[in-house]
Amino acid sequence: MFEIIKPGTKIDFMGRRRIGFLFSGVVMLIGIISLILHGGPNYGIDFAGGTLVQVRFSQPLELDVIRDALKEAGLESSSIQGFEAEGKGEYLIRMQTSSADLGGLSVTINDALTKRFGDKGFEVRRIEMVGPKVGKDLRTKGIMATILAMIGMLIYISWRFEFRFAVGGVVAICHDVIVTIGILSLANKEFSIPVLAALLTIVGYSINDTIVVYDRIRENMPRMQRERLEKVINVSVNETLSRTLLTGVSTLMVLIVLFFLGGGVIHDFTFALIVGIVFGTYSSVFIASASVVVWENKFPKKKR
Repeated sequence: MFEIIKPGTKIDFMGRRRIGFLFSGVVMLIGIISLILHGGPNYGIDFAGGTLVQVRFSQPLELDVIRDALKEAGLESSSIQGFEAEGKGEYLIRMQTSSADLGGLSVTINDALTKRFGDKGFEVRRIEMVGPKVGKDLRTKGIMATILAMIGMLIYISWRFEFRFAVGGVVAICHDVIVTIGILSLANKEFSIPVLAALLTIVGYSINDTIVVYDRIRENMPRMQRERLEKVINVSVNETLSRTLLTGVSTLMVLIVLFFLGGGVIHDFTFALIVGIVFGTYSSVFIASASVVVWENKFPKKKR
């Protein structure tokens, strides 16, 4: 049977945990600084309110040409994102406006494009409108969903394993979410409902990867009672490393294909998942498992 990591590998992951903590701290700090400089996440219309219009033209166009057409209608603040679809030019036009303006905004955009390109030059494929109050409510519920997911994980792992393992798992989840949001901010990606769904998916993936490692630690603890917990965790991480890498790489292969070929609609969704899967795989070793070692050193159990 093919194995990426040969049996008997003895990589000292826990001995390098401080390097992992330092790397994660730097990445999170850069992301937090980016969020501060940008005034928070770049909320899409799902959370900030506004109008999204998806338009397909008979041929790809320069963004400036479309922007000029909208500027003539007083819509110069529109955000335009383009992507090719079946050899034609497809674009997402976003406008953040007050609820009083939402009703006629899509009509204004349609009239501006008709004036420049004619009735047959384009096709409006999708129109979405979200009021600012609805967007705020969705944002609040999204934050609550993430927090409740983490609390649920804390309770589940405490029941199945021990509290110190639960702390490590939740620390790893928080790490993955913060890093992903920070990198989204650095890349100036929109924070939308699909991105929130990606974050919740990352939470599930990360904790699943962590549970696999925790299961092996629990199996090894009875037969390695005389060994320090740090060595038990090192052995367990090395034994599950092949499975961890195979799962991560196979998942990334699918996501990379979706990122390049899936179209602009799911572009931010797949980008968030790629970042989350990479750091979720990393955190199951250098954050979740290492946090258990730190907890043990601070609050040692008298007898395992």
